[in-house]
Amino acid sequence: MGSTCSSLANIGCCRIHDDSPNREDEPLLADKERQAVNILVDLFERRAPVSFYEGEPLKALATLAYSDINHLQLSAATAFSEISEMDARPVSREALEPILYLLQSPDIKVQHSASAALGNLAVNVENKLLIVRMGGLEPLIRQMLSPNIDAQINSVGCITNLATADENKMRIAKSGALLPLIRLARSREIRVQRNAAGALLNMTHSIEHRQQLIAAGAVPVLVELLASDDPELQYYVTTALSNIAVDEGSRQLLRDTQPSLVDSLIHFVQTSTTKVQCQAILTLRNLASDEEYQLQVIKAGGLDSLLPQLQSGYDLLVVSASACLRNLSIHPDNEEPILNSGVLPLLVNLITQSGNDEVQCHVISALRNLVANNEADKTPFAEAGLFDHMKVVLSDPRSSEVVIGEMAAALSVFVLDESLWPYILSSGFLELLVPLTRSHIVELQYNACATISSLAGKASESSDACSRLAQVWDKPEGGMQSYLAAFLAVDEGMDPLLRSVAIWTVMMLLESESPDLVQLVLAHPSIIKNIDKIAQMGSLSEADARLSAYTSDGGLRSSRAFDGDGYGPEDGDLGDEHDDDDDIYQRLESMAQDVVALVQNLDR
Repeated sequence: MGSTCSSLANIGCCRIHDDSPNREDEPLLADKERQAVNILVDLFERRAPVSFYEGEPLKALATLAYSDINHLQLSAATAFSEISEMDARPVSREALEPILYLLQSPDIKVQHSASAALGNLAVNVENKLLIVRMGGLEPLIRQMLSPNIDAQINSVGCITNLATADENKMRIAKSGALLPLIRLARSREIRVQRNAAGALLNMTHSIEHRQQLIAAGAVPVLVELLASDDPELQYYVTTALSNIAVDEGSRQLLRDTQPSLVDSLIHFVQTSTTKVQCQAILTLRNLASDEEYQLQVIKAGGLDSLLPQLQSGYDLLVVSASACLRNLSIHPDNEEPILNSGVLPLLVNLITQSGNDEVQCHVISALRNLVANNEADKTPFAEAGLFDHMKVVLSDPRSSEVVIGEMAAALSVFVLDESLWPYILSSGFLELLVPLTRSHIVELQYNACATISSLAGKASESSDACSRLAQVWDKPEGGMQSYLAAFLAVDEGMDPLLRSVAIWTVMMLLESESPDLVQLVLAHPSIIKNIDKIAQMGSLSEADARLSAYTSDGGLRSSRAFDGDGYGPEDGDLGDEHDDDDDIYQRLESMAQDVVALVQNLDR
């Protein structure tokens, strides 16, 4: 790089010429120092395109750094600071050694420039790691303890950069840096506060480091800083608290010791900058992983702050608000205030209007929770256009698998409700669900099959259900008969949960007493035959039965029980029960035997 450093110009007065007429006025420099000065000044004057991190330029700077003359050390430190500001490439140990040496100077100006150079170089990953490995933390911590504001700013800023590397975090935590950082977060100088809060934030990305911060007393300081008027500081603090709130034990601590936290966060949702609003909402979302906070946020007026954000033109705000509402909707006591807030039409419209996968997933999951929590008539959900919007998404080939999965999970819950299943049936979802039974995602297959099975269970009381089920028997994409036959094929390694839902579906079709449905099932060449084989598995040894019927690789497959719950729920969502493998296999054989008995009765 070309040299444009003012520090090199400042040492130009030290250039030594053999014919200088005023030798008595020159600094008393050693020969190597005189030579180093001349080399650096020449490079500066010629603006030579060289790297100062290697070769002769580095050797010259190192000579000044190790000099006993203070102004030469200051020139070297300033040069490193300015050079690194323009060129923060990965450097060698040889380049860092003189900077670390200068960092230990008793001169505060030298310290200040040296720490600035380290901070600049620490934007590079390799440099971050090398600085810490070479012992850079100890002098930086000493500089943090300095009463000089500039020294505090630079040293804390450097540690902030160093703390972004995972390898460094544990060393920082064990170095004794946390207590000075927490103390400086309360500094009256906003630049020091920002850097200290940024460093603390960078230490919140793993549970181990979060626990170390908590043990060092960071939580009350972070909550205290929520009172700051500085948006940058607010952002660092809310983000740090959001990360801390990920852990159950930390949420308990916050609940027990910080009673004003929820109110402060809700205030930010209403008044702060967009990025602070997002982090405040995400902190509320993480807190609302616990029942107590789910109730507290609603009681504190959180809904009034969240609902306007769902209508924001800024995607991240909508994502944050919908994610928070998803967690709040988990608690049954929140169902009434949420629905009374008038949010239902807004949530339903977001299914198709957001165009954001995360928003769609959060919204449909929130609606799913509200339906599952609600003992009242669910007709308003359908009247708000819920199923029309869901059908649009399921019919769109551009919809992501994640969104389709959430839709299928929600339908498997909605269909269990007496007031909603007729809407699902009449809206033509069967034609959309049948192709999903061929998905490569087992959970998605299961939820699609479970919804179809639940509708099959209504065939005994609904002629419309009988008619629509018959229409999808062999289409689209092979229809119901295709996936039922595939799931019941004994010689294939089929997931036992998919097999169980297939047997249950066949039982529902036979119990419908619909001549058309019964005939379609009985006339199929393999469905009843394979169910009969499954029913006889109990006569084989248990190990042989499972190996031959349920696995392809000799190992048991773990799956969700057939209980109509949803696809991949996040922590805290409803419907996450699991049956033991033994129960699944016993249930399979028992259901298969029931189907065989039912067929025998029909033949009489």
